[in-house]
Parts: sequence; structure tokens; C-alpha cells
Amino acid sequence: MATNFVHDTTSAAADATRTRIPGETCGLVLLHGWGMNAAVWEGLPTSLTAGWQLCRIELPGHGASPFEPRHDSCAAWADACLESAPERAVWIGWSLGGLIALEAALRAPERISALILLTATPRFVRAPAWAAAMEAKVLAQFHDGLLADPAGTLLRFLALQVRGSEGARDSLRTLRRELAQHPAPVPAALALGLDLLRDTDLRQGVAALACPTLWLFGQRDTLVPAAASEGIACLLPQARRQVIAGAAHAPFLSHPEETGEAIVRFLREVTC
Repeated sequence: MATNFVHDTTSAAADATRTRIPGETCGLVLLHGWGMNAAVWEGLPTSLTAGWQLCRIELPGHGASPFEPRHDSCAAWADACLESAPERAVWIGWSLGGLIALEAALRAPERISALILLTATPRFVRAPAWAAAMEAKVLAQFHDGLLADPAGTLLRFLALQVRGSEGARDSLRTLRRELAQHPAPVPAALALGLDLLRDTDLRQGVAALACPTLWLFGQRDTLVPAAASEGIACLLPQARRQVIAGAAHAPFLSHPEETGEAIVRFLREVTC
């Protein structure tokens, strides 16, 4: 069974003004983060979405997407998303969704024309020569919490994502509202998602990326520090990078206009 997705079409008027990637059909794939669902993308500014055919894919075990025994690795989650995605499109991934989008780009580079990573990184936990990342014990604490209180643990994680950002209360309220719009995520999928965040290391593959990439970080992000931008510069010197001032881990919610402008500018740069 394919991963759940919502495919939004655009009007003819919008089609006339859409940004075009050479040889593309103007598909825009959107992958949400851990514990969330496709509803998080509802507030994207029209400056970004106008003219694009949106494909909002829900990760395995999230929202209405099934969680099957075969969904047992980062590669398997990427394959599940590729099954629901257009043959070729621009992919935007937030947090864990960014990690899955990056894996998909490495596995099927011909399918992805440009890659936009929102507060995402090829390795989420600290390692030698990779200090700008979270401590493994943070994910371990959430793992322990899932066993005792899945719903409460998810809400605590939401609060951590917006901590320190401007308008943190509004962003948290939005996340909670959007989370409630879809079925609750499967606890086993949440647990595996934390494992993927802890164990996946795609740093060696980043240098092999052939498509244009944009990496957006939040200045006040406590999960993926903005300093990770420098690590990306070392791995992929040609990557576009930007830090959204005043934002935490969900800049597209707390700073939608700034985030939208950065993405639109990038897409214009990579068009013919």
C-alpha cells in the first residue's frame, strides 16, 4: 500500500505564472516532520504555492499513511514516499521529512530536480567533526517517554520545536491544531522515527547530490542548531544556505513570509 498523500492541483491562471524548472511538470512534494502530518503545510504563503501542483505526502505511520513491516529503515521510508511522488518534482522536507527527502534524492536522483531542507541535516545527533547537532540523550528521553505516555511525549516534542522562536505560543498552537486534524501517529512509527533521527548518517552521500539544494535553518533552533549550516558548507560547497532570524525549528510556521521568500528566490535562481 502506498504512503498517503494529498495531491492539490492549481488553476489555469496560476499555471501561467508558475516558476518552472527546466523539463519539469511543476510538482512540489512536501514532507512533514516527526509526529506530524500533511496539515502542517496549510499555512504556506501563496507566494510559494501559487502555480505549483502540491503533493503533500504523509510519512509511514503518520496521519492516514499506513505503517507496514517493510517500513523498517530510512531507505524504506524514502521508497514509500517515492511511490506516491510525481515522476519528477521539487522536494521540500522539514526536519525528519528533510532527512527522508535527502535519502530519496540519493536513491533516485533522476526523480528530484531541486531539494529544499527546512531545519534538516544529514545527521541529527552529535558525532566526531559534527558538533552542531542534538545530544543523543535528548532522543533517548523521548524514546522512554513514548513507552509511558505517547500523546504527552508528542506534545512535549512540539513545544521543544518552537522553543526560543519569536511567536512561539502561536506556532505551538498551530502545531497542536494541525496535529489534531488527522489520525494520531502510530506509536511504533514514532519510535522508529526517533531511531532514524538517532542512527541515520547521510553525510557521505551529500557530496554526491547533483540537484540544486537550499538549506534553511532557524537562528534559535535547539534541535538543529543554525551552526549546522557551516557543516553543510564543508560537505557541499555549492549548496545555498540561509538562517532565518528569530526562528526556531519550524520557520515556515513562525516566519512564513521570510521562509517563503527564501524558497521562491532559490527556485527562481535554479530556473532557466
